[in-house]
Amino acid sequence: MVGNIRSAKYLKFTIYLVAVVLINLAGLTLFFRLDLTANKVYSVSRASQDVVATLSEPLTINVFFTKNLPAPHNNTERYLQDLLEEYGIYANKFFNYRFFDVSAEEGDISPEARANQELAKNYGINPIQIQVIEDDEVKFQKAYMGLVIIHGDQLERIQTITSTERLEYQLTTAIMKLNNKISALLALEDKIQVKLFLSSSFEAVAPFIGLKELPQIPERMAAIVKDLNTKSFNKLEFQHLDPSRSEAAAAAATAQGNRILNLQWPAVPKQNLKAGNGAIGLVLQYGQKFASVPLLNVLRLPLIGTRYELADMNEMENVVSENIESLIDINEDIGYLADKGALPLFTPPQTAPNQPPPEEALNNFRSIVAQNYAIKDVKLADGPIPQSLKSLIIASPKEAFSDYDLYLLDQYLMQGNNLVIFLDSFNEVMPPRQMGMGQGPRYIPIKTGLEKLLDHYGVRLKQSYVMDENCYRQQMPNRLGGGERPIYFAPLIEDKNINHELDFMQNIKRLIVVKVSPLELSSDRVKQQDLKTYRLLASSDKSWEMRGQINLNPMFIMPPESKDDMHSYPLAYLIEGEFASYFDGKPLPEKPVEEKKDESDAADLSAPDNSDSKPEDKDPTAEKKADQPRLESSGQFISKGNPGKIFIVSSSELIKDTVLDEQGNTANAIFLMNLLDAMNQREDIAVMRAKKQQFNPLPETSAGVKTAAKMFNIAGLPVLVVLSGVLFWFHRVSRKKKIQSMFTDKEGQ
Repeated sequence: MVGNIRSAKYLKFTIYLVAVVLINLAGLTLFFRLDLTANKVYSVSRASQDVVATLSEPLTINVFFTKNLPAPHNNTERYLQDLLEEYGIYANKFFNYRFFDVSAEEGDISPEARANQELAKNYGINPIQIQVIEDDEVKFQKAYMGLVIIHGDQLERIQTITSTERLEYQLTTAIMKLNNKISALLALEDKIQVKLFLSSSFEAVAPFIGLKELPQIPERMAAIVKDLNTKSFNKLEFQHLDPSRSEAAAAAATAQGNRILNLQWPAVPKQNLKAGNGAIGLVLQYGQKFASVPLLNVLRLPLIGTRYELADMNEMENVVSENIESLIDINEDIGYLADKGALPLFTPPQTAPNQPPPEEALNNFRSIVAQNYAIKDVKLADGPIPQSLKSLIIASPKEAFSDYDLYLLDQYLMQGNNLVIFLDSFNEVMPPRQMGMGQGPRYIPIKTGLEKLLDHYGVRLKQSYVMDENCYRQQMPNRLGGGERPIYFAPLIEDKNINHELDFMQNIKRLIVVKVSPLELSSDRVKQQDLKTYRLLASSDKSWEMRGQINLNPMFIMPPESKDDMHSYPLAYLIEGEFASYFDGKPLPEKPVEEKKDESDAADLSAPDNSDSKPEDKDPTAEKKADQPRLESSGQFISKGNPGKIFIVSSSELIKDTVLDEQGNTANAIFLMNLLDAMNQREDIAVMRAKKQQFNPLPETSAGVKTAAKMFNIAGLPVLVVLSGVLFWFHRVSRKKKIQSMFTDKEGQ
């Protein structure tokens, strides 16, 4: 009997062991991963899968990451390993990655680690200093945390990986950038000119200013360009121009203007140094585009004087490569309206001291957009909008649009392209400096003519500002009483007022808008054209309008007494579909002809009046011109468009430096980039960018709910513990009585 029981136990153990082994073997071949996070943080996005699955040339990722780092850096390494493993699952045979055993210690390390350090240095990956807490002491340690992506002969590096934030986005966009760069280089028709301007006259003065290595620059630059040329499909052409010995080179250096540094020095008879001058600089040119690289830095230091430093030639290959990328536009093009009084991308110069200061440029907007797009200026005065641009950004125009301008925008949209519009209801005009004491700005309504085009497409901009009690609150200094002051004209757009129906909006939780106006949707026009509309952003239910006399001084803004005067207002719409042309059934406008005035056209007030002159004295061609029929375009007009999109938000403050951060990490910047990606058929990139968005605010709750939650945490949890103990005690007593009754019944029998 005992032997049978033991045999049964051994048999069960053997069966269980075989089952566990088979399950593990199945797990090795039938791999799957279940990501239960809301944003699928630990799964690669569709865009990443497509990028690595469609590689046509070998791509290798070399990772240099010091092992056994303290938290949180060890979690970053683990996440990076998991991410690359996930890439490998969806990649084809051309995708490879490798982690190098590298140590940042300076002392006794293995030959392999030392060789890996040299390899990392050659790739431009250098150690950084991190903070470590050991034995209650704060220490500092050097660590390698970077990687390099090699695709063909091109490479892209991520020098420091200190966080998992947007790491997948960085990797995937870097791979896409390499693909785009290779395609752009292969498509070049002419070679990129790399011109080194270096006067031989510098050789005489170089020893006196500490530049003994100056004569070696031509040879080193030639070697650098030669190495880059082999990686750039022989698309580079190097020239060394000496302005001291060639008049043509001197003229070319002069034509480069401030791209080339020119120096002059006096004679020093004691050192047999003659007075002279020289030019030095590196210029890259392709077509009409230029990029310059300074080779000599002039530093004027207090007490020390003027110092001259040559550029680091060890970094010159990377610098030249980055400038090549800016010349060949490896990113997708996106249009930006550069006339009609739109916001400038660069700060224009102030022509006169008495004029008001120029409008601030969109510096942060430009740098953020330039990470993924090549911004192309579009001027309606130059004619039709290039069809190579899928989207056109229109940012707060203030000048009037002619019918011909509206016609160009209309036909651009009819061809299946998209408009991204940031409109303002008012132009904020500051008073002159001599009259500005105690006076606030004037708010002049803007009427450009663009409104009637948008009205035809189904959306109107109201001449008012939206105030909201749910707004940004300014921290007041102690000298003004401290506390918070609500800025009612800066509404906070909460999660419940953000449309998450579209994929690129799913992870946008909260935004801030400033000086925003309400939008109205014309249901009849939308229905007539069979368009789809999405209200992307809206203010809270505690909003009201400021009309008529506009005064945005926070001290004079008060919410309305009646809550009935408050309700939510639409602030941004996305409209898509096959738009009907605004000019359908109307005479097509002609391009205005600019009148050219010369001396013969000038009015002479002293000349006699010739209004009574005879007909034969008049211009014989005038009547012929008057009789000529008005020419109308035909054959190219599109009355019903291909599917396109219009995004409109009623404030341009959304893209100004006061709202956008330079790094592009805030929710406003992510929303903006997601929007541009969605308008350029790159929704997968938008979803990938936003899935690691860490700003997840809790829903707003009433004061009663907050009090109840607090009381539950303070008193409710201890009461639950006591009740659980009482129930468990009753259960034990009941079980004890049940056992006693069982034995009592057996004794009675």
